[in-house]
Amino acid sequence: MPINKNANMRLNFATLSAVDLKELLLTSDATIHTNLLQAARLKALKHFQNKIYIRGLIEFTNYCKNDCYYCGIRCSNTKAERYRLTKEEILACCRNGYELGFRTFVLQGGEDAYFSDKAMIAIISAIKTAHPDCAITLSIGERSLSSYKAMFAAGADRYLLRHETVTPSHYALLHPPTLSLANRLNCLENLKKIGYQVGTGFMVGSPFQTIDNLIEDLLFIRRFNPQMIGIGPFIPHHDTPFRDKNSGTLQQTLRLIAMLRLMLPKALIPATTALGTIDPCGREQGILAGANVVMPNLSPVMVRSKYSLYDNKICTGEEAAECINCLKERIRKIGYEIVVDRGDYRA
Repeated sequence: MPINKNANMRLNFATLSAVDLKELLLTSDATIHTNLLQAARLKALKHFQNKIYIRGLIEFTNYCKNDCYYCGIRCSNTKAERYRLTKEEILACCRNGYELGFRTFVLQGGEDAYFSDKAMIAIISAIKTAHPDCAITLSIGERSLSSYKAMFAAGADRYLLRHETVTPSHYALLHPPTLSLANRLNCLENLKKIGYQVGTGFMVGSPFQTIDNLIEDLLFIRRFNPQMIGIGPFIPHHDTPFRDKNSGTLQQTLRLIAMLRLMLPKALIPATTALGTIDPCGREQGILAGANVVMPNLSPVMVRSKYSLYDNKICTGEEAAECINCLKERIRKIGYEIVVDRGDYRA
């Protein structure tokens, strides 16, 4: 159906057709764009009031066995300065974060075989023993069903695994032949069956991405119904084959955040570091488009610049956990408040 510029508040995104989704993504009508973001903001306020949840991000290894063409820590990047945090260093990050008011820790890293199931279980168990009131989110890529089960049993609560694109031909343009979309989607299904709160998502404006690819991603997310959705603009890294590609745009990312909020009203959607990288107020704009999570960096200062997925990633200043009061003030200025809360998904 034709999208009326005044109708965004009444559209049912749970059933909206691919044709209508495409029309919303393609429109250049500023009024429709503004109304869409406003509707998403009101939807988020309805379910979460003005609360913004914080996650303490711990980037604990930048070793990765994979060679994804867009990623700065891809295994073939010999210029990357590699590091691994010890269990003790990770626990120190959590202690610091707990004192600052964090009640969720996100352990993120490349697919690093050094962190075996045994090693991850020891880390997860130690965090849970020290901070039983906190949630643990993992973002460490594709692993076996038994691995996911073991980490869940040890106390992991959530798992982030972006699908990146649900179109097989597009997936093949972004990844080497050793990786398959089928396996990525199977991992997501396994995580959901085990009982994790599951997050997925994609890059906006990734190389070779078409509007039809984005529509397929939106429809997949609607079907999969994840508890968390992470999207952010593609930003190239100078040591990858995509070094000369253009970044995704702020406005397209904001529009997609809004559409996803209206599609899955109760989802946890972060205003990502990438948003803050392409625009100094990008995360605030993400929140005003319906996002309700921010993820300040708890990693040791000495390694933050080494976890370089893309160029110019912000790794010091107000996105850092040490400046949580600065971040609170920025969030307060747009009418929201950071809360000390695990921020669990509530069905």
